[in-house]
Amino acid sequence: MSVALIWFRRDLRLQDNPALQAALDAGHVAVPVYIHAPDEEGAWAPGAASNVWLHRSLAALDADLRARGSALVLRQGHSEAQLRALIAETGAEAVYWNRKYEPGTQPRDARIKRELREQGIDATSCNGSLMFEPWDIATLQGGPYKVFTPFWRNALTRMNLPTPWAAPADMPAHAVQGIPLDALQLTPQLDWDRQFWEHWQPGEAGAHEALSVFIDGALNGYRQQRDLPDRVGTSLLSPHLHFGELSPWQIVRRLETGRSASLGADIDGYIRELGWREFSYHLLHHFPQAPDQNLNPRFAQFNWAAPNETQLQAWQQGRTGVPIIDAGLRELWATGYMHNRVRMLVASFLCKHLRQHWLHGARWFWDTLVDADLANNTMGWQWVAGTGADAAPYFRIFNPVTQSETFDPQARYITRWVPELAALPLKARFAPWQSPALLAELAPGYPAVPLVDLAAGREAALAAYRHTR
Repeated sequence: MSVALIWFRRDLRLQDNPALQAALDAGHVAVPVYIHAPDEEGAWAPGAASNVWLHRSLAALDADLRARGSALVLRQGHSEAQLRALIAETGAEAVYWNRKYEPGTQPRDARIKRELREQGIDATSCNGSLMFEPWDIATLQGGPYKVFTPFWRNALTRMNLPTPWAAPADMPAHAVQGIPLDALQLTPQLDWDRQFWEHWQPGEAGAHEALSVFIDGALNGYRQQRDLPDRVGTSLLSPHLHFGELSPWQIVRRLETGRSASLGADIDGYIRELGWREFSYHLLHHFPQAPDQNLNPRFAQFNWAAPNETQLQAWQQGRTGVPIIDAGLRELWATGYMHNRVRMLVASFLCKHLRQHWLHGARWFWDTLVDADLANNTMGWQWVAGTGADAAPYFRIFNPVTQSETFDPQARYITRWVPELAALPLKARFAPWQSPALLAELAPGYPAVPLVDLAAGREAALAAYRHTR
């Protein structure tokens, strides 16, 4: 029988995997391969938190393959050279993979496909991660969208969920040798990630378990509770989506199976959030410079404050003196995750009140989030900074005190992640600098004042944004 390499990347699953299924449908013996080549990602090689997740996800995929008689072949180095070596070792007639859309890897993949085909190898790429290819949704003029609502309205008319594919019950054994997982050096020498695994189970099984937990729990009331960081009101599926441990269409199929009158609005609300992910990839494809440059060129001369390493470190460490901001950044350090509402608040504080360039925040998130996704991370930071799509900078200077009072009214989230404030009266936990005597007595180790006066920071930001007009 003919042999095909299945080049796994960010599609670390066996169920509903288009590249794997295409190879099996063609009658090939599938040899599963993962090639570690972070240097080929350009300036955005995966960060530390992504790597520790990847280590566990690869282990889970290998275990799933071994349970079916196969095994994951791990290699490291130049992707094309490793593929060619594997083709020579196995006599493979074909290579299948699911597409990646980042600007560092898209041209590489196109070149590899072209050169393999020129040499008689059947090189096939599939869509394994998006409901809509970024180039398939276009305005009436044929260009890309820059506003979410019309993009999503168009996309919904094209919604066509693929037929589900079960994971293969068994796969042929192979004798191809790889390197040990530990050789990829994805895990830290110091186990700073030890708390992560109290919250997460990387791998395909963990992804489906998280989806079931969401459907049985937080989905009911999702629209109202998704903004409340003191509870599990969201799906917590973003890292599983990022690593392709399940696909967006798998989620939508499961949600639609349970649709009812009482859940319809919550299901639609969640699918719309998946739409934002699709929109981010649409923008990244059409504007590949966006990870490093303002999407809106009007902000090229924006008056950012001079880089301030002291302020940036205090922000990173959750020592800003603003409790909701500090809570979010401490949650991030402890779990590799931050609640979405709080992500907007900490980003707004950095870009607006401190007026530090959004790239400082994007880089920190990139290194510390287990769901660090280039499209989502880039567009999220540019959205808050006002430099990207759907930008309305004057309306996005979030007041962190009123936001915490609104979305964490009992300060449970603040108290969980900034426990030194627990002794303060409830109202004082939102803005402890307004009760200096109590703060000094009950939480003397917490900053006495914020890094910046919130009103003054807001006015400075407004003045800078007015100048860009």
